[in-house]
Amino acid sequence: MAAESPSVAAHVEMPIIGMTCASCANRIERKLNKLDGVTASVNYATEKATVEYDAITVQPEQLAGAVQAAGYQAVLPSDEPQGSVDEDVDDTAPLRRRLIVSALLAIPTLLLSMIPALQFDNWQWLALDLATPVILWGAWPFHRAAWANLKHGTATMDTLISIGTLAAWLWSLYALFIGNAGMPGMTMSFDLIPKAGEGADHIFLEVGAIVTVFLLAGRYFEARAKRRAGAALTALLELGAKDVAVLDETGVERRVAVEQLGVGDRFVVRPGEKVATDGVVLEGTSAVDQSLLTGESVPVEMHPGDEIAGASVNAGGRLIVRATKVGADTALAQIGRLVTDAQTGKAPVQRLADRISGVFVPVVIGIAVATLGFWIGTGEDLTFAFTAAVAVLIIACPCALGLATPTALLVGTGRGAQLGLLIKGPEVLESTREVDTIVLDKTGTVTTGSMSMVDIVSTGETTREDVLRIAGALEDASEHPVAKAIANAARDELGAPSAVEGFTNREGLGVEGVVDGHAVLVGRPSLMAGWSLPISDELDAAKRAAEQLGRTAVLAAWDGEVRAVLVVADTVKPTSAEAVAALKALGLRPVLLTGDNQATARAVAA
Repeated sequence: MAAESPSVAAHVEMPIIGMTCASCANRIERKLNKLDGVTASVNYATEKATVEYDAITVQPEQLAGAVQAAGYQAVLPSDEPQGSVDEDVDDTAPLRRRLIVSALLAIPTLLLSMIPALQFDNWQWLALDLATPVILWGAWPFHRAAWANLKHGTATMDTLISIGTLAAWLWSLYALFIGNAGMPGMTMSFDLIPKAGEGADHIFLEVGAIVTVFLLAGRYFEARAKRRAGAALTALLELGAKDVAVLDETGVERRVAVEQLGVGDRFVVRPGEKVATDGVVLEGTSAVDQSLLTGESVPVEMHPGDEIAGASVNAGGRLIVRATKVGADTALAQIGRLVTDAQTGKAPVQRLADRISGVFVPVVIGIAVATLGFWIGTGEDLTFAFTAAVAVLIIACPCALGLATPTALLVGTGRGAQLGLLIKGPEVLESTREVDTIVLDKTGTVTTGSMSMVDIVSTGETTREDVLRIAGALEDASEHPVAKAIANAARDELGAPSAVEGFTNREGLGVEGVVDGHAVLVGRPSLMAGWSLPISDELDAAKRAAEQLGRTAVLAAWDGEVRAVLVVADTVKPTSAEAVAALKALGLRPVLLTGDNQATARAVAA
């Protein structure tokens, strides 16, 4: 028995240049899939080909050659320019300029042709002057694409557009120079049903011009939607750090670009900085805000040996981290890849639209020819038959057929990523019509996702104002999210805080300092124990009760006595109740999903 030939699975994404409609994507996809060992999907909205191939039998250059044989260009990853791209350059500007100029010329043409009261002597020659630049220059992208397709023996939606607009223009030239449409005093009224024998007396300049403007507008809004969706994904990926302080073998720091960071490198993360990449904490303890990845507003305490995710924000002390994943392997990059895969994939309804658009163009051209032959066969003159055939071509430009689904998918996934919603694939969007239950994460979805003061329990003669004035001033000097919640509450109620002297951040424990002559501690019970400060039963009970509800409780002490418990928590959004009610009105059953205890979940759900 002959041994099976080895195969090496490979994957490549190639930007495609020159596609103008879904028929183009369909044809390129067929060309690529004819190669042995190749499975390709071409998405018109993202202008990319995603190809799985056998690296033993097929080389990337063969893939690019197959695309070129179809009349388009493919950019292999190694061919992409390495320089930085100016993101401020608006690639839709040329198309917008073409659209505006064409619209300014086409609208007067339409008004002159449709309103007899505006048709002065020889108005038709002015209409020709206005419409000609629109049909020839404005529609040039369609003509160019149609010619490129013709050279490869194919037809696309651009073919219909080009033939239809040029046919209207050429017929108008015939009517003006050979027929009776160029005579002084010629008027043209708007009729729903054409009359036999009137073709040579009418011009169709407004048809070619307005159709061009509408199609240019569609292309422009499509390009703008792509740009915005791409910007949303770019914004997601740019949440990571741009540079990092790397430690060499001698412990000396040097600041480098994050792209130069390698697996195994040690780097420093200071309070307030973003973690450069995924890694493991080697030294230091700190609270780290991982809400980007987890949605949890409460910072996670990190200790040596803990795994830490890139793009997290260090809210506490200094950390030394060893990089374990860099570049495309990080959690943030995988999120971006998930969004990109969703945009590149095709929903079942999009595949159906692609198949229809692949046969639509030749069918329409066939119908136009059949229309021409039918009217000639029934005894109508050539002008009437030709008018009917041109009408078939003009109205049969099915841009929405191949554009609606991929553009909706592109915009939906891009906007979702911008709002923190990851859509796994195109089939997910299409299947939402069958959804009957919606699961809502608590933190950041039903709740605000940010900490705020919810309660203060004090002992003896200590008032709420005393606690906010003294503890709030000390916490105002800290970067910790819990400290910020306390400081913000103090500012809201009392205004600007008092000055702090001798501020010290005790990593993983709390903060110390002097406020208005009082030696103040704010933090965990272990910080109080370090100063041999006992906690009263009343405050201990208040702290435990708050923690049972999933809230964060810190202790405040000054002048040698623990005086208060400050309770901080994530609060329910003001709009959550309305949103849940709206979901119920849609027939959906909302379910709250949380890692907190049952008491917290029930309190939020209520």
